[in-house]
Amino acid sequence: MEDSPEPYSSVEAIFLTFNQLSPEILVGFLIMISLLVMSAFVSGSEVAFFSLTHNQIDRIKKKKFSSDRFVLNLLEKPKRLLATILIANNVLNIAFIILSAFVFSVLLDFAHSPVLGFLIQVVLITFLILVFAEVLPKIYASYHSLRFASMMAFPLFVLRRIFYPLSSLLVKSTNMIDKRMAKKRPNISMNELSHALEITADESTSEEDKNILRGIVRFGNIYAREIMKSRMDVVAVDINTPFRKLLKIIQEAGYSRIPVYRESFDNVEGILYIKDLLPYLEKPDDFKWQEFIRSCFFVPESKRISDLLKEFQEKKIHLAVVVDEYGGSSGIITLEDILEEIVGEINDEFDIQEAIYSKIDASTYVFEGRTLLKDFCKITGIEEDVFSESRGEADTLAGLILEIKQELPRKGEQLRFKNFVFEVEGVDNRRIKRIKVKVNR
Repeated sequence: MEDSPEPYSSVEAIFLTFNQLSPEILVGFLIMISLLVMSAFVSGSEVAFFSLTHNQIDRIKKKKFSSDRFVLNLLEKPKRLLATILIANNVLNIAFIILSAFVFSVLLDFAHSPVLGFLIQVVLITFLILVFAEVLPKIYASYHSLRFASMMAFPLFVLRRIFYPLSSLLVKSTNMIDKRMAKKRPNISMNELSHALEITADESTSEEDKNILRGIVRFGNIYAREIMKSRMDVVAVDINTPFRKLLKIIQEAGYSRIPVYRESFDNVEGILYIKDLLPYLEKPDDFKWQEFIRSCFFVPESKRISDLLKEFQEKKIHLAVVVDEYGGSSGIITLEDILEEIVGEINDEFDIQEAIYSKIDASTYVFEGRTLLKDFCKITGIEEDVFSESRGEADTLAGLILEIKQELPRKGEQLRFKNFVFEVEGVDNRRIKRIKVKVNR
Protein backbone atom coordinates (compact mmCIF):
# COMPACT_ATOMS: atom_id res chain seq x y z
CA MET A 1 0.00 0.00 0.00
CA GLU A 2 1.41 3.32 -1.03
CA ASP A 3 2.10 5.86 1.64
CA SER A 4 -0.33 8.78 1.51
CA PRO A 5 1.30 12.14 0.99
CA GLU A 6 1.96 14.08 4.15
CA PRO A 7 -0.28 17.08 4.69
CA TYR A 8 1.19 20.44 4.02
CA SER A 9 2.58 22.29 6.94
CA SER A 10 0.78 25.48 7.90
CA VAL A 11 3.46 27.68 6.38
CA GLU A 12 3.38 25.71 3.12
CA ALA A 13 -0.40 25.91 3.01
CA ILE A 14 -0.26 29.61 3.47
CA PHE A 15 2.25 30.16 0.72
CA LEU A 16 0.39 27.84 -1.66
CA THR A 17 -2.78 29.79 -1.09
CA PHE A 18 -0.88 33.07 -1.28
CA ASN A 19 0.27 32.20 -4.77
CA GLN A 20 -3.32 31.98 -5.95
CA LEU A 21 -3.69 35.71 -6.63
CA SER A 22 -6.66 36.95 -8.58
CA PRO A 23 -7.73 40.31 -10.02
CA GLU A 24 -10.37 40.58 -7.26
CA ILE A 25 -7.71 40.26 -4.57
CA LEU A 26 -5.53 42.91 -6.22
CA VAL A 27 -8.51 45.29 -6.46
CA GLY A 28 -9.24 44.57 -2.79
CA PHE A 29 -5.67 45.55 -1.86
CA LEU A 30 -5.93 48.79 -3.84
CA ILE A 31 -9.21 49.69 -2.14
CA MET A 32 -7.66 48.89 1.27
CA ILE A 33 -4.77 51.26 0.57
CA SER A 34 -7.19 53.96 -0.63
CA LEU A 35 -9.31 53.62 2.51
CA LEU A 36 -6.21 53.85 4.70
CA VAL A 37 -5.02 56.99 2.91
CA MET A 38 -8.46 58.65 3.16
CA SER A 39 -8.67 57.75 6.85
CA ALA A 40 -5.25 59.32 7.36
CA PHE A 41 -6.32 62.61 5.74
CA VAL A 42 -9.59 62.76 7.67
CA SER A 43 -7.87 61.92 10.95
CA GLY A 44 -5.17 64.55 10.42
CA SER A 45 -7.75 67.21 9.60
CA GLU A 46 -9.07 67.01 13.18
CA VAL A 47 -5.74 68.25 14.54
CA ALA A 48 -5.26 70.70 11.67
CA PHE A 49 -8.57 72.53 12.09
CA PHE A 50 -8.61 72.68 15.87
CA SER A 51 -5.00 73.83 16.20
CA LEU A 52 -5.34 76.88 13.94
CA THR A 53 -4.20 80.03 15.75
CA HIS A 54 -5.98 83.40 15.69
CA ASN A 55 -3.26 84.79 13.41
CA GLN A 56 -3.75 81.97 10.92
CA ILE A 57 -7.53 82.48 10.92
CA ASP A 58 -7.04 86.23 10.39
CA ARG A 59 -4.73 85.42 7.48
CA ILE A 60 -7.45 83.23 5.94
CA LYS A 61 -10.04 86.00 6.36
CA LYS A 62 -7.86 88.40 4.38
CA LYS A 63 -7.72 85.97 1.44
CA LYS A 64 -10.77 86.90 -0.65
CA PHE A 65 -12.19 84.58 -3.33
CA SER A 66 -10.02 81.73 -2.09
CA SER A 67 -10.80 78.09 -1.40
CA ASP A 68 -9.88 78.87 2.21
CA ARG A 69 -13.39 80.27 2.67
CA PHE A 70 -14.46 76.66 3.25
CA VAL A 71 -12.18 76.62 6.31
CA LEU A 72 -14.03 79.57 7.84
CA ASN A 73 -17.37 78.03 6.93
CA LEU A 74 -16.50 74.79 8.73
CA LEU A 75 -15.10 76.56 11.80
CA GLU A 76 -18.35 78.48 12.27
CA LYS A 77 -19.87 75.24 13.64
CA PRO A 78 -17.00 73.39 15.35
CA LYS A 79 -19.21 70.74 16.96
CA ARG A 80 -20.68 69.72 13.61
CA LEU A 81 -17.21 69.72 12.06
CA LEU A 82 -15.88 67.43 14.78
CA ALA A 83 -18.90 65.14 14.45
CA THR A 84 -18.36 64.92 10.67
CA ILE A 85 -14.67 64.08 11.11
CA LEU A 86 -15.37 61.38 13.70
CA ILE A 87 -18.17 59.77 11.67
CA ALA A 88 -16.17 59.78 8.43
CA ASN A 89 -13.05 58.45 10.19
CA ASN A 90 -14.98 55.59 11.82
CA VAL A 91 -16.75 54.68 8.57
CA LEU A 92 -13.43 54.51 6.70
CA ASN A 93 -11.73 52.49 9.45
CA ILE A 94 -14.61 50.01 9.69
CA ALA A 95 -14.65 49.60 5.91
CA PHE A 96 -10.88 49.00 5.95
CA ILE A 97 -11.17 46.38 8.72
CA ILE A 98 -14.04 44.49 7.01
CA LEU A 99 -12.35 44.51 3.60
CA SER A 100 -8.95 43.48 4.99
CA ALA A 101 -10.53 40.61 6.93
CA PHE A 102 -12.23 39.38 3.75
CA VAL A 103 -9.09 39.72 1.60
CA PHE A 104 -6.86 37.91 4.10
CA SER A 105 -9.39 35.12 4.61
CA VAL A 106 -9.53 34.49 0.85
CA LEU A 107 -5.84 34.93 0.24
CA LEU A 108 -4.47 33.01 3.21
CA ASP A 109 -5.57 29.80 4.86
CA PHE A 110 -5.11 29.95 8.63
CA ALA A 111 -6.85 26.68 9.42
CA HIS A 112 -3.58 25.07 10.54
CA SER A 113 -2.30 28.16 12.38
CA PRO A 114 -5.04 30.19 14.09
CA VAL A 115 -2.50 32.13 16.19
CA LEU A 116 -0.76 33.39 13.07
CA GLY A 117 -4.17 34.26 11.62
CA PHE A 118 -5.01 36.30 14.73
CA LEU A 119 -1.71 38.19 14.59
CA ILE A 120 -2.17 39.09 10.92
CA GLN A 121 -5.89 39.87 10.96
CA VAL A 122 -6.01 41.79 14.26
CA VAL A 123 -2.58 42.97 15.35
CA LEU A 124 -1.27 43.88 11.88
CA ILE A 125 -4.47 45.65 10.82
CA THR A 126 -4.64 47.56 14.14
CA PHE A 127 -0.98 48.53 13.75
CA LEU A 128 -1.58 49.84 10.21
CA ILE A 129 -4.57 51.94 11.32
CA LEU A 130 -2.85 53.36 14.39
CA VAL A 131 0.43 54.24 12.70
CA PHE A 132 -0.60 55.25 9.17
CA ALA A 133 -4.16 56.49 9.78
CA GLU A 134 -3.81 58.11 13.22
CA VAL A 135 -0.35 58.90 14.59
CA LEU A 136 1.63 59.93 11.49
CA PRO A 137 -1.05 62.15 9.87
CA LYS A 138 -1.79 63.90 13.17
CA ILE A 139 1.90 64.62 13.76
CA TYR A 140 2.22 66.05 10.25
CA ALA A 141 -1.00 68.07 10.61
CA SER A 142 0.17 69.61 13.89
CA TYR A 143 3.22 71.06 12.12
CA HIS A 144 1.39 72.11 8.93
CA SER A 145 -2.08 72.92 10.28
CA LEU A 146 -2.95 75.76 7.88
CA ARG A 147 -1.84 73.88 4.77
CA PHE A 148 -3.55 70.66 5.86
CA ALA A 149 -6.79 72.44 6.80
CA SER A 150 -6.90 74.27 3.46
CA MET A 151 -6.35 71.02 1.60
CA MET A 152 -9.10 69.16 3.49
CA ALA A 153 -11.62 72.01 3.68
CA PHE A 154 -13.61 71.20 0.54
CA PRO A 155 -13.67 67.39 1.06
CA LEU A 156 -14.91 67.91 4.62
CA PHE A 157 -17.47 70.43 3.37
CA VAL A 158 -18.83 67.70 1.08
CA LEU A 159 -18.68 65.07 3.84
CA ARG A 160 -20.55 67.38 6.18
CA ARG A 161 -23.47 67.41 3.76
CA ILE A 162 -23.32 63.64 3.24
CA PHE A 163 -23.28 62.84 6.96
CA TYR A 164 -25.58 65.71 7.95
CA PRO A 165 -28.34 63.51 9.46
CA LEU A 166 -25.86 61.49 11.54
CA SER A 167 -23.85 64.52 12.63
CA SER A 168 -27.07 66.35 13.62
CA LEU A 169 -28.07 63.41 15.80
CA LEU A 170 -24.61 63.33 17.39
CA VAL A 171 -24.51 67.10 18.01
CA LYS A 172 -28.00 67.14 19.56
CA SER A 173 -27.17 64.22 21.85
CA THR A 174 -23.96 65.90 23.04
CA ASN A 175 -25.84 69.17 23.62
CA MET A 176 -28.33 67.33 25.83
CA ILE A 177 -25.47 65.82 27.82
CA ASP A 178 -23.80 69.24 28.12
CA LYS A 179 -27.02 70.79 29.47
CA ARG A 180 -27.46 68.05 32.05
CA MET A 181 -23.86 68.30 33.15
CA ALA A 182 -24.16 72.09 33.37
CA LYS A 183 -27.10 71.71 35.77
CA LYS A 184 -25.10 69.37 37.97
CA ARG A 185 -22.00 71.55 37.84
CA PRO A 186 -21.71 73.45 41.13
CA ASN A 187 -21.63 77.24 41.03
CA ILE A 188 -18.58 78.66 42.76
CA SER A 189 -18.95 82.11 44.29
CA MET A 190 -16.28 84.79 44.34
CA ASN A 191 -15.90 84.33 48.09
CA GLU A 192 -15.23 80.61 47.66
CA LEU A 193 -12.62 81.34 45.02
CA SER A 194 -10.98 83.94 47.25
CA HIS A 195 -11.03 81.48 50.16
CA ALA A 196 -9.46 78.81 47.95
CA LEU A 197 -6.79 81.32 47.01
CA GLU A 198 -5.99 81.96 50.67
CA ILE A 199 -5.70 78.22 51.33
CA THR A 200 -3.48 77.42 48.34
CA ALA A 201 -1.17 80.43 48.72
CA ASP A 202 1.95 79.39 50.57
CA GLU A 203 4.28 81.45 52.74
CA SER A 204 6.53 82.28 49.79
CA THR A 205 3.68 84.12 48.04
CA SER A 206 4.00 87.85 48.66
CA GLU A 207 1.06 89.99 49.69
CA GLU A 208 1.34 91.91 46.42
CA ASP A 209 1.01 88.68 44.41
CA LYS A 210 -1.98 87.67 46.53
CA ASN A 211 -3.67 91.00 45.84
CA ILE A 212 -3.12 90.57 42.10
CA LEU A 213 -4.60 87.07 42.22
CA ARG A 214 -7.59 88.35 44.20
CA GLY A 215 -8.07 91.07 41.60
CA ILE A 216 -8.05 88.49 38.80
CA VAL A 217 -10.64 86.38 40.66
CA ARG A 218 -12.97 89.38 41.11
CA PHE A 219 -12.26 90.90 37.71
CA GLY A 220 -15.12 89.26 35.79
CA ASN A 221 -17.69 90.30 38.40
CA ILE A 222 -17.05 94.07 38.49
CA TYR A 223 -19.26 96.59 36.66
CA ALA A 224 -18.29 99.94 35.20
CA ARG A 225 -20.37 101.92 37.72
CA GLU A 226 -18.35 100.41 40.59
CA ILE A 227 -14.99 101.85 39.52
CA MET A 228 -15.92 104.86 37.37
CA LYS A 229 -15.06 108.41 38.34
CA SER A 230 -18.30 110.17 39.24
CA ARG A 231 -19.42 113.11 37.12
CA MET A 232 -19.00 115.34 40.16
CA ASP A 233 -15.26 114.63 40.11
CA VAL A 234 -14.73 114.71 36.32
CA VAL A 235 -12.84 117.60 34.79
CA ALA A 236 -14.70 118.53 31.60
CA VAL A 237 -15.05 121.66 29.46
CA ASP A 238 -17.89 123.32 27.61
CA ILE A 239 -17.55 123.30 23.85
CA ASN A 240 -17.83 127.12 23.79
CA THR A 241 -14.91 127.67 26.19
CA PRO A 242 -12.37 130.25 24.83
CA PHE A 243 -9.00 128.82 23.90
CA ARG A 244 -6.91 130.63 26.53
CA LYS A 245 -9.34 129.60 29.31
CA LEU A 246 -9.22 126.03 27.99
CA LEU A 247 -5.43 125.98 28.27
CA LYS A 248 -5.67 127.18 31.85
CA ILE A 249 -8.13 124.41 32.74
CA ILE A 250 -5.87 121.85 31.08
CA GLN A 251 -2.82 123.09 32.97
CA GLU A 252 -4.60 122.97 36.32
CA ALA A 253 -6.15 119.55 35.71
CA GLY A 254 -3.04 117.80 34.40
CA TYR A 255 -4.97 115.21 32.37
CA SER A 256 -4.10 114.00 28.88
CA ARG A 257 -7.75 113.61 27.80
CA ILE A 258 -10.74 115.79 28.73
CA PRO A 259 -14.43 115.27 27.88
CA VAL A 260 -16.11 118.10 26.01
CA TYR A 261 -19.82 118.76 26.58
CA ARG A 262 -22.48 121.12 25.28
CA GLU A 263 -24.41 123.03 27.98
CA SER A 264 -24.22 120.15 30.54
CA PHE A 265 -22.21 116.99 31.14
CA ASP A 266 -25.25 114.95 30.07
CA ASN A 267 -24.52 116.08 26.51
CA VAL A 268 -20.93 114.97 25.96
CA GLU A 269 -19.81 115.84 22.42
CA GLY A 270 -16.50 114.02 22.45
CA ILE A 271 -13.00 113.76 23.93
CA LEU A 272 -10.22 116.30 23.55
CA TYR A 273 -6.69 114.86 23.39
CA ILE A 274 -4.31 117.43 24.84
CA LYS A 275 -1.46 116.29 22.57
CA ASP A 276 -3.45 117.53 19.56
CA LEU A 277 -3.19 121.11 20.90
CA LEU A 278 0.56 121.14 21.49
CA PRO A 279 1.48 122.76 18.13
CA TYR A 280 -1.10 125.53 18.68
CA LEU A 281 -0.32 126.79 22.19
CA GLU A 282 0.48 130.30 20.95
CA LYS A 283 -2.78 130.73 19.05
CA PRO A 284 -5.15 133.58 20.01
CA ASP A 285 -8.24 133.29 22.18
CA ASP A 286 -10.57 132.78 19.18
CA PHE A 287 -8.67 129.70 17.94
CA LYS A 288 -11.12 126.95 16.82
CA TRP A 289 -9.89 124.16 19.05
CA GLN A 290 -13.24 122.38 18.62
CA GLU A 291 -11.95 120.92 15.36
CA PHE A 292 -9.74 118.56 17.36
CA ILE A 293 -12.56 116.94 19.32
CA ARG A 294 -12.56 113.19 18.76
CA SER A 295 -15.56 110.86 18.90
CA CYS A 296 -16.53 109.52 22.30
CA PHE A 297 -17.13 105.92 23.36
CA PHE A 298 -20.19 105.45 25.59
CA VAL A 299 -20.78 102.43 27.83
CA PRO A 300 -23.67 101.57 30.17
CA GLU A 301 -23.21 101.44 33.94
CA SER A 302 -23.91 97.70 33.86
CA LYS A 303 -20.99 96.94 31.54
CA ARG A 304 -18.59 94.36 32.95
CA ILE A 305 -15.05 95.70 32.99
CA SER A 306 -13.72 92.39 31.59
CA ASP A 307 -15.75 93.01 28.42
CA LEU A 308 -14.88 96.70 28.45
CA LEU A 309 -11.17 95.91 28.56
CA LYS A 310 -11.52 93.85 25.37
CA GLU A 311 -13.35 96.72 23.66
CA PHE A 312 -10.67 99.17 24.76
CA GLN A 313 -8.06 96.90 23.21
CA GLU A 314 -10.00 96.43 19.97
CA LYS A 315 -10.84 100.12 19.53
CA LYS A 316 -7.42 101.26 20.82
CA ILE A 317 -8.91 103.82 23.20
CA HIS A 318 -8.25 104.66 26.84
CA LEU A 319 -11.39 106.43 28.03
CA ALA A 320 -15.16 105.95 27.90
CA VAL A 321 -18.12 107.93 29.19
CA VAL A 322 -20.45 105.91 31.43
CA VAL A 323 -24.17 106.55 30.89
CA ASP A 324 -27.17 105.61 33.04
CA GLU A 325 -30.44 104.01 31.94
CA TYR A 326 -31.89 107.40 31.00
CA GLY A 327 -28.97 108.37 28.76
CA GLY A 328 -27.44 110.83 31.21
CA SER A 329 -23.70 110.83 31.83
CA SER A 330 -22.78 109.20 35.15
CA GLY A 331 -19.03 109.64 34.90
CA ILE A 332 -15.99 108.34 33.04
CA ILE A 333 -13.92 105.17 33.17
CA THR A 334 -10.37 104.78 31.90
CA LEU A 335 -8.10 101.91 30.96
CA GLU A 336 -6.02 102.75 34.02
CA ASP A 337 -9.08 102.33 36.26
CA ILE A 338 -9.63 98.82 34.88
CA LEU A 339 -6.02 97.72 35.20
CA GLU A 340 -5.84 99.03 38.77
CA GLU A 341 -8.48 96.45 39.73
CA ILE A 342 -5.83 93.77 39.09
CA VAL A 343 -2.45 95.31 39.82
CA GLY A 344 -3.46 97.98 42.35
CA GLU A 345 -2.89 101.73 42.16
CA ILE A 346 -0.87 102.97 39.17
CA ASN A 347 0.82 106.31 39.76
CA ASP A 348 3.33 108.15 37.61
CA GLU A 349 5.61 111.04 38.50
CA PHE A 350 2.92 113.57 37.60
CA ASP A 351 0.14 112.06 39.71
CA ILE A 352 -0.79 113.97 42.84
CA GLN A 353 -1.56 111.66 45.73
CA GLU A 354 -5.07 112.65 46.73
CA ALA A 355 -5.91 111.35 50.19
CA ILE A 356 -9.40 109.88 50.29
CA TYR A 357 -9.09 108.77 53.90
CA SER A 358 -7.09 109.18 57.09
CA LYS A 359 -6.62 106.60 59.81
CA ILE A 360 -7.14 107.80 63.38
CA ASP A 361 -6.51 104.51 65.16
CA ALA A 362 -6.69 100.76 64.51
CA SER A 363 -10.48 100.82 64.05
CA THR A 364 -11.40 104.42 63.22
CA TYR A 365 -11.11 106.13 59.82
CA VAL A 366 -12.25 109.35 58.20
CA PHE A 367 -13.28 108.89 54.55
CA GLU A 368 -14.27 111.20 51.75
CA GLY A 369 -17.93 110.65 50.86
CA ARG A 370 -17.02 109.90 47.26
CA THR A 371 -14.84 106.93 48.28
CA LEU A 372 -15.84 103.85 46.28
CA LEU A 373 -17.20 100.99 48.38
CA LYS A 374 -14.62 98.69 46.76
CA ASP A 375 -11.81 100.95 47.98
CA PHE A 376 -13.45 101.27 51.41
CA CYS A 377 -13.50 97.46 51.78
CA LYS A 378 -9.88 97.16 50.66
CA ILE A 379 -8.69 99.83 53.10
CA THR A 380 -10.59 98.46 56.09
CA GLY A 381 -9.88 94.82 55.19
CA ILE A 382 -13.48 93.62 55.11
CA GLU A 383 -15.31 91.42 52.58
CA GLU A 384 -16.88 93.26 49.65
CA ASP A 385 -20.24 91.51 49.98
CA VAL A 386 -20.90 92.84 53.50
CA PHE A 387 -23.05 95.65 52.02
CA SER A 388 -24.56 93.64 49.15
CA GLU A 389 -28.06 93.53 50.66
CA SER A 390 -28.23 97.19 51.65
CA ARG A 391 -26.22 99.10 49.05
CA GLY A 392 -28.90 99.14 46.33
CA GLU A 393 -27.42 101.03 43.38
CA ALA A 394 -24.86 102.85 45.54
CA ASP A 395 -21.18 102.55 44.64
CA THR A 396 -19.73 105.12 47.04
CA LEU A 397 -19.67 105.42 50.82
CA ALA A 398 -21.92 108.49 50.71
CA GLY A 399 -24.37 106.60 48.49
CA LEU A 400 -24.43 103.72 51.00
CA ILE A 401 -25.32 106.13 53.83
CA LEU A 402 -28.16 107.54 51.72
CA GLU A 403 -29.45 104.05 50.89
CA ILE A 404 -29.48 103.06 54.57
CA LYS A 405 -30.82 106.38 55.89
CA GLN A 406 -33.17 107.07 52.95
CA GLU A 407 -32.60 110.80 53.47
CA LEU A 408 -29.76 113.26 53.64
CA PRO A 409 -28.33 113.07 57.20
CA ARG A 410 -27.36 116.10 59.29
CA LYS A 411 -23.81 117.01 60.22
CA GLY A 412 -22.72 115.07 63.34
CA GLU A 413 -25.48 112.47 62.94
CA GLN A 414 -24.48 108.87 63.69
CA LEU A 415 -25.70 105.76 61.94
CA ARG A 416 -25.12 102.21 63.16
CA PHE A 417 -25.06 99.40 60.63
CA LYS A 418 -23.88 95.86 61.45
CA ASN A 419 -20.33 96.22 62.83
CA PHE A 420 -19.95 99.84 61.68
CA VAL A 421 -20.68 103.22 63.21
CA PHE A 422 -20.88 105.99 60.60
CA GLU A 423 -20.71 109.63 61.68
CA VAL A 424 -21.29 112.38 59.14
CA GLU A 425 -18.58 115.04 59.55
CA GLY A 426 -19.17 117.11 56.45
CA VAL A 427 -22.33 117.68 54.44
CA ASP A 428 -23.82 120.35 52.19
CA ASN A 429 -27.24 120.74 50.63
CA ARG A 430 -26.72 117.95 48.13
CA ARG A 431 -23.76 115.77 49.12
CA ILE A 432 -22.18 113.94 52.04
CA LYS A 433 -18.61 115.12 51.88
CA ARG A 434 -16.82 113.44 54.81
CA ILE A 435 -17.63 110.43 57.02
CA LYS A 436 -16.00 109.06 60.15
CA VAL A 437 -16.19 105.25 60.34
CA LYS A 438 -15.58 103.06 63.37
CA VAL A 439 -15.18 99.34 62.60
CA ASN A 440 -16.01 96.98 65.48
CA ARG A 441 -14.13 93.83 64.61
